[in-house]
Amino acid sequence: MKRMKSQKTSLLLFLCLVLSSTTCFGQSLSNLFNKDNINKVVNTVTGANNNVQLEGTWTYSGSAIEFESDNLLMKAGGAAASSVAEKKLDEQLTKVGIKPGQVSFTFNADSTFTSNVAGRSMTGTYSYNATDKQLQLKVAKLLNVNAKLTYNTSDVDLLFNSDKLLKLIAFLSKQTSSTSLKAISSLADSYDGMMLGLELKKQ
Repeated sequence: MKRMKSQKTSLLLFLCLVLSSTTCFGQSLSNLFNKDNINKVVNTVTGANNNVQLEGTWTYSGSAIEFESDNLLMKAGGAAASSVAEKKLDEQLTKVGIKPGQVSFTFNADSTFTSNVAGRSMTGTYSYNATDKQLQLKVAKLLNVNAKLTYNTSDVDLLFNSDKLLKLIAFLSKQTSSTSLKAISSLADSYDGMMLGLELKKQ
């Protein structure tokens, strides 16, 4: 009888341990797959994070395009439309002298930057707002534009609303009324909710 009682007690203890372990395991899985932890894993794998380190020289490698939502992307025609738009933007940027390897931005720790376009340099100031991921570029009274910044350790995308991109391109290329600028404006108008910009690679 005592032995049976002891066995029942042992069984109850065992069941308690199993249930406790299952609960803990469930909580561990829940913690593992919550949004914050998934973002941490993705950021670790891709190199993307909120600790933006812009200091250094970044060279233009091609155009960048982003739709403001997946719904707008699918409405425009999905990845194929995005690829076509990016190719068109590349072509027009090349025509105004914005070419891979020939345009760069150097961001300094004192919040100044230097842009270099085909050997022609200009200096200004920049600031970054981590909350809304906005980079502001200023050159005296000549240029003042904001860009959405998508960052990882090896490259950044500077994404603009079309009018702001045209303003930056006109400033960098010293062209204010070219057919290419009109073509870029027309491209942006063709895809509602699309942001256009520049992809920069870290040197």
